[in-house]
Parts: sequence; structure tokens; C-alpha cells
Amino acid sequence: MDKLIIEASRPLRGVVKVDGAKNSVLPIMAAALLTHDMCTVYDVPDLSDAAVMEEILNHLGAHTAWNKAERKVEIRADKSIKTDAPYELVSRMRASFLITGPLLARLGFASIPLPGGCAIGARPIELHLKGFAAMGAQIVKEHGFVSICAKRGLVGAKIYLDFPSVGATENIMMAATLAEGQTIIENCAVEPEIVDLANFLNAIGGDVRGAGTDTIKINGVRELRGAQHTIIPDRIEAGTFMVAAALTGGDITVENVVWDHLKPVTAKLIEAGAMVEQTDAGLRVWQGARQNVRPLDVKTLPYPGFPTDMQSQFMALLTIAEGTSIVTETVFENRFMHVGELKRMGANIKIEGRSAIIEGTRKLMGASVRASDLRAGAALVLAGLVAEGTTELTDVYHLERGYCGFLEKLSRLGAKLEAR
Repeated sequence: MDKLIIEASRPLRGVVKVDGAKNSVLPIMAAALLTHDMCTVYDVPDLSDAAVMEEILNHLGAHTAWNKAERKVEIRADKSIKTDAPYELVSRMRASFLITGPLLARLGFASIPLPGGCAIGARPIELHLKGFAAMGAQIVKEHGFVSICAKRGLVGAKIYLDFPSVGATENIMMAATLAEGQTIIENCAVEPEIVDLANFLNAIGGDVRGAGTDTIKINGVRELRGAQHTIIPDRIEAGTFMVAAALTGGDITVENVVWDHLKPVTAKLIEAGAMVEQTDAGLRVWQGARQNVRPLDVKTLPYPGFPTDMQSQFMALLTIAEGTSIVTETVFENRFMHVGELKRMGANIKIEGRSAIIEGTRKLMGASVRASDLRAGAALVLAGLVAEGTTELTDVYHLERGYCGFLEKLSRLGAKLEAR
């Protein structure tokens, strides 16, 4: 699929089921490297990022079997595992750096190119390396590679993160599972995906306590075993469909969700004039009319604050609000790359530092636009659904990184989309 053609659509209505969380499945697949035994992971979304992680695991020597019909992946790293990953794979996905914690814990060495991913900000790996160094690892960076060595094994340590980084928290957690003694991570991330990873690590025999709070304690164990684990629902996919209901003046029931994970998104949608209720199946979101969207002030923050991964979708919604909205991005410095594309569609947005000031307009207009990253692509799709005329979106491969069956799900809700 090279591009996506989007036509103005009627209000979206129906039921949509959310898949497993992209931001959970990637670290959990990496964590399977910690054990020689079989790990079976359920509710794995069919995403290009998950496919890249599978390729990396295969390159390292792990055996994988992905049954896409049953949405499960079996991983067994039972033989000699390599300690280096190729640039051509790592450069495609930021989360590839998550293999370093498991490799360091199991083999005492990891060598990996500096990772790639969406161009939404620097996202330095220094916090990861700081944690490894505190546990006794030696680190060398040269020629675009990072080599991390702990010949005598890792030793538990007390680690304070300068910022509650999700990736650093996950990598240090995984490394600490086989370290000698206790590791304490302070000011760590508290996202639901952190809890999901901790549950998996405990299922394979780890001793991780406090996940979901700002202090996690990991008592190292001698070895880990295989286990079965089901990935939590993707709260960002759920939030994207919730915004789709509000933006189009529709009525969508989103199934397979965890209400608590969506509280900041739900609160802002209600503030914008949408109605949200819990049902036996999940969440129902509806909006009386597109013209009833109220302006908002939105500020992204680490969980449990408003998620940066929902910022661009909400900005698409606020382009048609009645009044002035302000969106402030505090997590990633380059996450306003979609603004120029929304302006091509007639949006009235002004950037001032890390804030975007949005003056609502009565209508958007179809245009040729480009997805600069995963969530920007989703925002532009949603905007195209309410724009007059035809919107042509390119670089749509970003969508395949984080949304499973996105176009098909939108089409079943009444969206007019065509992939070319």
C-alpha cells in the first residue's frame, strides 16, 4: 500500500474490537530471550513492528512461530544466542533496543546499532545505559554502535531515572531479573505496559514488585522458565477510535478495553462534548453532531497524564472545535510534525514553542498530505473523514507499524477509504 484515498464520510457507527497493545508486545517478545524455555504470547497484533521484532529474535537465534489466525506467537531461545543485531533491522524500530537488557542479563554482552523509529524526538538511550552501568556493565559507544559488557554478571543496584522513561524502565527491569541481589528503580514509568511486562516476567519466574508505582523492586533469580501470557488491550488504538466517534459525530462501541487505562482520554472527550459510557462489552462513545465539539486545553504528560500518543488525534478533533484550543507537548520535542499537514487541509494552527494554538474552523478541505509518523498518520486519516472532497495520504506504512487492520475496522464503521 503506497497511499490511502480518504473521502468525506458519514458519522461512523458500529462496534470495533481493539487488538493487543503494540507497546506491550514488543518488550514482552524481547523478554522471551531471558529463558531457554518456550514462551507463548497471546493477542499479538499483526503489526509491522512486531514482525521486525520477530526478525530480530530470529537473527539472534531464537525460534519463533507466529500463528496470525490465532493471534499468538511462540518463542524459544533455547540454543546459542547471538549478542549482536544488524543495523538494517534495528534502524527500522526504536523498540529494538529493548533486546539489550535480556541479552546482557543472560549472556553478559550486547552489541547493537543506535536504534531508529518515528522521528518524533531525540528519545536518548542514556537512561538505559545509566541503569546498566549502575549494575556493573561497561559501555562503549563507537561507529554508531553501543557495546555493553558485564563479564562477571550484573549486580543489583539502586537506580534513579531522571525522567520516567518507559523504555529505560523496561530494559532495566529485564536486565535485573537475572542480576545478583536486588535492583530498585526509582522515578520509573508507571504505564499499563510496564505492569504487563512485570506480569510476564513474574510468570516466567522473575520477582518483580511495585510495577504501576514510581518505585519497582526486582529481586534477581538464578534462572527463568517458559510461560503463557496474554497481552493487554491497546489503549492508544482504543483512544483513536473514541476520537473518531467524536470527530465524525458518530456512535462507536469500542470492545476489549480497560477503562482505567483510558481515563485521561475519556475525561478530555467528555470535556469536548462527547458522551462516554461503560458497557458490558467495553466503552460507547457518541457525539450529537460534529458542530458541537468544544475547545480544550491539552497537555501531554507521562502516564497517568494525557498520553503523547493521543496528542495528534486530539489535534485533528480540535481543528473543528468552536473556539480556541491549546495543545502543549511536553514529552517529545518534534511531535508537531503533523501540524503542517493539517494546515494544508485548512486547519488554523499556530506553533509557539511547545504549544500549538488551534482556532477551530467550520470545515476542513481534502488535500495531499504525508504521514510523518505513526500517530500523525492516524490523525490525518481521521481529519480526512470530515474534510470536504478527497484526501490523499502518503507514507502510510507508518500506520502498519501500530494499528492492526485499521482501514478494515474504519470501513466497517462506515468510513470511505481506498488503499492504492
